[in-house]
Amino acid sequence: MIRHHDGYIEFAGVWKKFRYGEVHNRLRDAIPSFARRLIGRREPGEGLWHGEFWALRDISFRVERGQALGLIGPNGAGKSTILKLLTRIMQPTHGRRLVRGRIGALIEVAAGFHPDLTGRENVYLQGAIMGMERREITRRFDEIVEFSGVSLFIDTPVKRYSSGMQARLGFSIAAHLDPDLLVVDEVLAVGDAAFQAKAFARVQALVQGAIPVVVVSHQLEAITTLCTHALLLDRGRVIANGTPDACVLAYLGGASARPRAAGDGAISIQAIQTSASVLDSGQTLTVALSCAARADAWAAQETIRVGVRSAASGELLFECSTDAFGMQFPTAGPFDIAIALQMNVQRGVYLIETYAWDRAMERVSFTGPSVSVDVREGSSFHGIVQMNADAQLVVRDERHLTT
Repeated sequence: MIRHHDGYIEFAGVWKKFRYGEVHNRLRDAIPSFARRLIGRREPGEGLWHGEFWALRDISFRVERGQALGLIGPNGAGKSTILKLLTRIMQPTHGRRLVRGRIGALIEVAAGFHPDLTGRENVYLQGAIMGMERREITRRFDEIVEFSGVSLFIDTPVKRYSSGMQARLGFSIAAHLDPDLLVVDEVLAVGDAAFQAKAFARVQALVQGAIPVVVVSHQLEAITTLCTHALLLDRGRVIANGTPDACVLAYLGGASARPRAAGDGAISIQAIQTSASVLDSGQTLTVALSCAARADAWAAQETIRVGVRSAASGELLFECSTDAFGMQFPTAGPFDIAIALQMNVQRGVYLIETYAWDRAMERVSFTGPSVSVDVREGSSFHGIVQMNADAQLVVRDERHLTT
């Protein structure tokens, strides 16, 4: 078997269109459809017949050895269509798609199991479907089974397996294919927490194995950790192309869960500045806000809140309010606020968010500006936040102990 160790993936101006609610499996279905299209009308400016739509519009990218491309975006953005084109399930309507090398696809990992076959038989069946030779499957069999954690049940029909066991075995088979190219789609959440960590480490090792990789995941921290660059898609178009952190920030900025306020409150936040855009974990970040109070409103009922949100996961890690500091705003005119935050967080990109809160009405009265900061590696620790742990060792002298 010829192996393409210089494998690559390239999309050049790829378009893909579909038709609403129509599938032609037989010639007698396709002929009336063709006739309708001859007498039908095109949608203006799109080159589409009535009832058609573009799932992808002018998509271009290239992924080479040692590179990992992350695809993110809301449901319906076109991510699954790209994967189907990558795995040759579909052909593009326009443009060029080049895929060189044997593809390993971590997609719906347990979907192809035969329920009446044992786990052992399904390992060989799935391996053959994925292009592995029998001797290659035999050579990797023990490693596959050990990784899956189902060794006690490997000779049991998979219809007796739980869904988690099936997913673990399916992932293990696909993850040990040793492909020239790797496509990963939402499979990093299979099994329990321990297996998820093991699965993530396995995919990370494959990504670092100098092969082209494409990752689709709603777990944004997986994109920022695994990928070297990313595309943000929306309704079939690329709306951001760059580093994973930048694309995740653009995604979060366009899909913020916090409702936008009309700005009818007494307090407005006009500008935000930070003492640094890049800093080490554990260093202090000063957030400076330029604000103003309306003369015809009651500023005493409002407070300003500052939050720190992870760009990777979207999780709000910290939030503080000016009323905790006993601040009293002026009744009218401009004023400034400076808040110091010790950034005891892991390496990554973080959003500093601001808004004004009406305590009487219990609502956001003004949505302020936000800014991103890049936190680099500081003192090593595990977890979400740095607790600045300290420890002491005391050696007891047993000669002075009494019984």
